[in-house]
Amino acid sequence: MKANTFTRHLREGVKSLARNGWMTFASVSAVTITLLLVGVFLAVIMNMNHFASKVEKDVEIRVHIDPAASKEDQKALKANIEKISQIESIKYSSKEAELKRVIKSFGDTGKSFELFEQDNPLKDVYIVKTKQPRDTANVAAKIEKLNYVSNVQYGKGEVEKLFSTVKVGRNIGIVLIAGLLFTAMFLISNTIKITIYARRTEIEIMKLVGATNWFIRWPFLLEGLFLGFLGSLLPMVLIMSAYSSVQSVLQEKFAGTIFELLPYSPFIFQLTGLLILIGCLIGMWGSVMSIRKFLKV
Repeated sequence: MKANTFTRHLREGVKSLARNGWMTFASVSAVTITLLLVGVFLAVIMNMNHFASKVEKDVEIRVHIDPAASKEDQKALKANIEKISQIESIKYSSKEAELKRVIKSFGDTGKSFELFEQDNPLKDVYIVKTKQPRDTANVAAKIEKLNYVSNVQYGKGEVEKLFSTVKVGRNIGIVLIAGLLFTAMFLISNTIKITIYARRTEIEIMKLVGATNWFIRWPFLLEGLFLGFLGSLLPMVLIMSAYSSVQSVLQEKFAGTIFELLPYSPFIFQLTGLLILIGCLIGMWGSVMSIRKFLKV
């Protein structure tokens, strides 16, 4: 496409926005409201995914070694565990280290456990992590069958519930976002369709004098892009300021816990950039879908 032709299309697209002021306002408002909802849902879902990923990474299998196992038996057990393909890492923790961990985890009340230092009832442990957290139950079942394993702990029952809840939450979020985007495309498509209908005679004349479909389509395509871009500006500003406020409050409230939001940068810039892209794409899509009918002359 020549530069002067593109300039002409650009000029026509901008003129159409100004010429159809109320329709432009309606389209931009539809995009603004929809993208604001999409942005909020995306922020919530992405942070839920971040939290779930952190929790999943903390899932581990604690393999309690039979007290009767010798050092050679322990090495043999480790070698057998390492043969399992889903294993990412395996770390040894002595019963002394385990007792210290228990005492530390109970804080002040844990001091009562110091009495067991002379006669430690705990067992040596192999701490196993899988490459994929969802393989935890399967790997634990395999380890449980090995020799010199006293028992295996990984939060049986709770881990499965966690993975199930995370999966359901992600799927619901995807469905909601897809529904909102479809609604935005439908609203923009119908709004632009009204604008195009008012200019149907002009389009028919252009077709009759030999204008190509793309020559006619480009101004409307750029108009849809502008509508999407303008509609994404307010959600972008609101989400940036709201996320900053929410993050500062929650960081102070949940400091030192696993409950933490994604860092403001680069997350918020990635999110707002995605909103602008979505706005532009659904605006262009709405224009393309609206004008198809009027190009059949």
